[in-house]
Amino acid sequence: MEYISTRGKVSGVGFIDAILMGLADDGGLLVPARIPQVSADTLKQWQELSYQELALEIFTLYIGEEIPREELRQLVDDSYSTFRDADVTPVRKLHEGLDVMELFHGPTFAFKDVALQFLGNLYSYVARKTGSTIHIVGATSGDTGASAIEGVRGKEGIRICILHPHGKVSKVQELQMTTVDDANVLNLAIDGTFDDGQRIIKELFADVQFKHRYHLRAINSINIARILAQTVYYFYAYLQLARRGQAAAVSFSVPTGNFGDIFAGYLAKRMGLPVNRLILATNENNILAHFVSEGVYQPGEFRGTYSPSMDIQVASNFERYLFYLYGEDASSVTELMEQFKQNGTITIPQEKLAVVQSDFSAHAVLNQECLDTIAHYHKENGYLLDPHTACGVAAADRLASESGATVALSTAHPAKFDESIRLVGIEQPFPSQISGLFEQSQHVELSPASNEAIAARLVKFFE
Repeated sequence: MEYISTRGKVSGVGFIDAILMGLADDGGLLVPARIPQVSADTLKQWQELSYQELALEIFTLYIGEEIPREELRQLVDDSYSTFRDADVTPVRKLHEGLDVMELFHGPTFAFKDVALQFLGNLYSYVARKTGSTIHIVGATSGDTGASAIEGVRGKEGIRICILHPHGKVSKVQELQMTTVDDANVLNLAIDGTFDDGQRIIKELFADVQFKHRYHLRAINSINIARILAQTVYYFYAYLQLARRGQAAAVSFSVPTGNFGDIFAGYLAKRMGLPVNRLILATNENNILAHFVSEGVYQPGEFRGTYSPSMDIQVASNFERYLFYLYGEDASSVTELMEQFKQNGTITIPQEKLAVVQSDFSAHAVLNQECLDTIAHYHKENGYLLDPHTACGVAAADRLASESGATVALSTAHPAKFDESIRLVGIEQPFPSQISGLFEQSQHVELSPASNEAIAARLVKFFE
């Protein structure tokens, strides 16, 4: 399998080189040169596979023979041996027509573990096999940072620096990152928003000379391996329902801010997974919902919400969807992204909007609706939703009439967002892995949200 850039000036890149490149050297995002197809017969053959077995089959489609199958199998097994549920991403019924897929059974209690445990092991494998220097740099709105750090902490040949917005993540998210005292980990709390951190990371990677000199590697979802790993659980959810006799097309409701998780669902659909609708759930930072309804992609005023991991205005994976929306025409994508850089907005014509609306439904969940959803499901179903999952469930409930059987993605354990849970008068027990964080010292540096400040600190860390 080869990978190409959405902007057309990078092509013929192998899988390992793609994960090392992260952001394409022309400033675009890497996508597979062709999307592998999965037939109905293959889906039937996969129905009894474990999560690990399914992941191996799907990864093989995108990796080919670059990693020998038995070595890839070991990577997969190592990555998911850390999960607390035998199914890795189990599906639970909330009520008739709505199930929830729990993606929070990894070591940091967030869906990011599904991809980042694999990517961390993959980076370690590449470092051992090739002698590559792995200097990981990433920005987080809360969950990516902890998952990425957990995936590579203490591993030889790898260093990682994570930027998070100071005071704009939950306390548990902050502690999961900053209580790590391994020498290969650097936490920087920036004086700004996640969008500031994401912009800095993308601009540092766009400086190809700096990127190559300091061997920068991406851990954010600009890295194609993140997306590929996330497609697996869409297939697994469908196959779990198929085992129950629900083999018809399934809709997925996905809380999203950076468009990575729902893009993985879109990719799964293009591979042949029977997906009815992809429901895009945002919070009050609703740039993506506005795009689905109006065809205008334009950041608005940043709003802090009860679902902070979705407090994102500029979705870094949006460019990948534009690539497919415009028929894989890299020149059109380049023109649109240049327009966005100059004017801060993208407007698509009506015929393209019709395609978008055939791919996605969308709902922007307000703060009170989020809290009301948590309270309702706790009272009526005895199930505690974290605020991000609540956004996905609220969107599914709002759009259920057009969606049929729906799986809402549960992206985090509620204990990670106790500040929001307490607002509806619910007290919850903390898993021991989380409660123990409050007794540990923190290791973090404050930094201005500027390219110059971050670059200077990285040079000192990596040299």
